[in-house]
Amino acid sequence: MPIDATQPYDDNNIFAKILRREIPSNPVYEDEWAYAFEDINPQAAIHTLVIPKGRYVSWDDFSATASAEEIAGFIRAVGHVAREKGLVEPGYRLLANIGAHGHQEVPHLHVHLFGGHPLGPMLARR
Repeated sequence: MPIDATQPYDDNNIFAKILRREIPSNPVYEDEWAYAFEDINPQAAIHTLVIPKGRYVSWDDFSATASAEEIAGFIRAVGHVAREKGLVEPGYRLLANIGAHGHQEVPHLHVHLFGGHPLGPMLARR
């Protein structure tokens, strides 16, 4: 169910629990700024989630309140994961859902990294 991305951070969200190792995940990468793991319901041949380690509800929250160091570290982590998965040359898609209209379902900023085959149009045609 989509969430309201303007609400305060919820420490009981699934990604917070994954970061605390209360829920298992299939890790791909981790550094001081980010944690990347495989999506449990992949929508492409490669479907990896990258989340910041900080308490940010959405891209808006992150871009407005994270430090420059956190932002740079997170963005570098996303790029690192894409390179390690061999996605740069054939291409890939990044997706961050924000709020109800964007169909954000977890109130913790996360980026979906999709690849491994041609992905088709960006949005469903109207």
